[in-house]
Amino acid sequence: MILLIFEGKDDKVYFESIKRLFFPEKEETFVCTYKSNIYSLYNKLKAHDAINGQLEVDTVSVLKEILLEKGDDTLKEIREDEVSEIYLFFDYDFQDNRCPIEENNRKLQEMLSLFNDETGNGKLYINYPMVESLRYTKELPDSDYWKYTVTLQKCKETKFKRQVSDFSYYGSNDYLVVNNEKTVDLPKLNAAKMNWLHLVVMNISKSNYICNDKNELPKEMITQQKLFDNQLSKYIMEDECKVSILNSFPIFLFDYFGEKIVLGLVSSDL
Repeated sequence: MILLIFEGKDDKVYFESIKRLFFPEKEETFVCTYKSNIYSLYNKLKAHDAINGQLEVDTVSVLKEILLEKGDDTLKEIREDEVSEIYLFFDYDFQDNRCPIEENNRKLQEMLSLFNDETGNGKLYINYPMVESLRYTKELPDSDYWKYTVTLQKCKETKFKRQVSDFSYYGSNDYLVVNNEKTVDLPKLNAAKMNWLHLVVMNISKSNYICNDKNELPKEMITQQKLFDNQLSKYIMEDECKVSILNSFPIFLFDYFGEKIVLGLVSSDL
């Protein structure tokens, strides 16, 4: 069983389409929506002494406790030994002003250090600044994607979701989202899959640009820790605090399948 931890319902919608398009024969994937942000999860883990000491943490038990407190028994019957891989997807949300940005950066550094192995505590993926970055694009493939950034000030003045709506070539997420009904027509499935593949290339190439100044597919895997370190030094800590817009779902797909996903070698059994 694979456990997926999402920040909200939009993340889950996108991942249901990813499963349909890229994991048609995969073992049953268990999905859990956390319904909160990365920093509240940090505080809960801190209470379990799992942060500073870098202790091995029973991620399933901690998340089960959090969900039960919210009246959600999604994980009630799930044991840690039943879960083979854990992936967490959260937003950077640098416009969240409940804590100073320096404090949130420190917390995120510690979380990335703790969650760096999907077969251990879990592997953490970060959206910059939010999951809506997936739709911050002109018509696919967008050759200018590597240039797009957004400032903290802009996100405080105008919600990033609104910016995406104004900027995107696409009026909705229909070009990416498919349901699990067998009646969905094959051309729509193939078109959606091709759009995801464009986003894989664009986001992976952009992550290489962020880290290595090369807008091309990297020759080696770029870790989430390295991405954050370079976002921090090259964008966030600059005089005009900003992030380079990036989405974690296409990066996850590349990490999972490797170059064969951009070479068209991933199963097309839809």
